[in-house]
Amino acid sequence: QVHLVESGGGLVQAGGSLRLSCAASGRTFNYYSMAWFRQTPGKEREFVATIAWNSGYVHYADSVKGRFTISRDNAKNTLYLQMGSLGPEDTAVYYCAADPYYTGTDEVQYDYWGQGTQVTVSS
Repeated sequence: QVHLVESGGGLVQAGGSLRLSCAASGRTFNYYSMAWFRQTPGKEREFVATIAWNSGYVHYADSVKGRFTISRDNAKNTLYLQMGSLGPEDTAVYYCAADPYYTGTDEVQYDYWGQGTQVTVSS
């Protein structure tokens, strides 16, 4: 059982940076793969990035590769998404997700989800 709570969203100007956090609770957090997804109204939820439990594997969507960095601090039970060079296309609700094993891009494979945090990038 893992409970996830995202934070760090807000309004940022195009070209700016923002760091999202996802606080996790649960005894098994350290061994769960984690991921970030995002969604805008009228669009399907979109994969952003994923990271293995020991940070030994990371994968990014092409749309964010080179701009976003996913990381985790297991000692703090926290997942991060450092976002840079933000543009209006990055405006979305960002969700963190967790799964005991899965490190892919399919949202239905992740067992646990947070409530989301809104990121708005002004042009």
